[in-house]
Formats: sequence, structure tokens, C-alpha cells
Amino acid sequence: MSLIKTNDLQRIFEKLDKNGDGLVSLEELNWLLEKIGVQISLDELESLVGKSSLDLNEFLSFYGSISSKQNNTSRSTSNEVVGLEEEEEENEESDLVKAFEVFDLNGDGFISCDELQKVLSRLGLWNENSGKDCRVMIHVYDTNLDGQLDFEEFKNMMFLTIS
Repeated sequence: MSLIKTNDLQRIFEKLDKNGDGLVSLEELNWLLEKIGVQISLDELESLVGKSSLDLNEFLSFYGSISSKQNNTSRSTSNEVVGLEEEEEENEESDLVKAFEVFDLNGDGFISCDELQKVLSRLGLWNENSGKDCRVMIHVYDTNLDGQLDFEEFKNMMFLTIS
């Protein structure tokens, strides 16, 4: 997966910090994780994090640690078994399916401009001042020109964005 920029992470943190106290509770963090398809209990999350809330720097560190674990587990060396690479591809595909489902709000198998904008807004990555039009964002990867992304177009977008 591609890394999220620090300023985007800061906006996500600010959106999660509903009461504006400069801390994100484990409940708020767990809500975000569930939205992106990660199911974890609050007890497991607390044992992972080691405390009941995170300030911005701790939130950035938490993201950095899970990102580096993701990157470390997704690298293959020439000494690894081919079966491990196949499992990795299946996991990658499964992760993409989960990510696609987050954006496909109505479950019709397509990501529309409205769905893209709603999800980006919820994550704090979109506002009226963003200046980007979702139709333009979708058009770049919309190979059949139907104005929305199906799973294969979404997958191509993710792989092209990552590389």
C-alpha cells in the first residue's frame, strides 16, 4: 500500500479528535480501522498501542509502525517459497477487495464520483477547497469510460499509484 502523507494524516487525526483535546481515543482509532476493513478488539488495540489515547505524534508513530510492518511483510526475497508469494498476492487482492468495498458505499460493484467524494470527506481528505473534481480523478483510470470505477479499474489505479 502507498504511504499517506503527513499532512493528510494530520487532517485524519483532527477529524478523529471529535472533542478537540489533541488526543485520539482507542474508540476513535478503532472506528477508523473498522472503516478501512481492519477488525480488532479494543483490548487488542490497547495492547498494541500501550495506552488509552494517542496524541498526534503517537498517532503518526502508530501509522509508521503499521506501515513498516505492512511493507516488511510484503517484501519477498529470492530464498522464499513460491507458495508464500502466491499467498501474498491473495492477501493483496483481499486487501484491495476490502478497500474497494469501503468506497463502494451502495454495494453495486462500482465507485461513483459521489461515493469517492463521501469517503474522502469522511477521512478528512476532501473538502470544497480541495479544488479537485472527482469526475476527473475517476476519468484517469476509467478505461471503459462509464464514469465510474469497477474493481479491475480500481485495482489498476492502486497498482499504478503504488509503483
